[in-house]
Amino acid sequence: MAIKEGDPLPSKTLHRLGDDGAPKPLSTDEYFAGKRVVLFAVPGAFTQTCSARHLPGFVNYADAIKAKGVDEIVCIAVNDAAVMDAWGKAKDERRSITMLSDGNADFTTAVGMEIDRRASGMGVRSKRYAMVVDDGVIKRLNLEPDGSYGVSSAETILKDL
Repeated sequence: MAIKEGDPLPSKTLHRLGDDGAPKPLSTDEYFAGKRVVLFAVPGAFTQTCSARHLPGFVNYADAIKAKGVDEIVCIAVNDAAVMDAWGKAKDERRSITMLSDGNADFTTAVGMEIDRRASGMGVRSKRYAMVVDDGVIKRLNLEPDGSYGVSSAETILKDL
């Protein structure tokens, strides 16, 4: 069952590539505590819409989003930490977006946003969505209809703030 506005984020572990090149675990309970975060999820790093529109939109609007009282912008995908780090470096020279890995889709499954893409060789992936999270609680959730892009865009989130 998918999460909804008013729900707390599930207690899961995400990963971020450390300075030493090794993945570092991050508890969602600790990471999102006491912060206002815009979190957006994509089906996959380096994929077409994700690379051409979704991530670049948040990079372009990062300052405007943060000016609305957002402490951090987080991108999550069902990719490993090294891939997420490489994608961030390729698309976000200022490093304005925090790239987090949900390599096993544990978080994605816990929030009910998994989508089966095994038929196309991609395995389990995340649906495309964006949310505003205050102190670990979902305040706004924008879920894209399958195959669409728009309601989870940086421009839409900026208007919602």
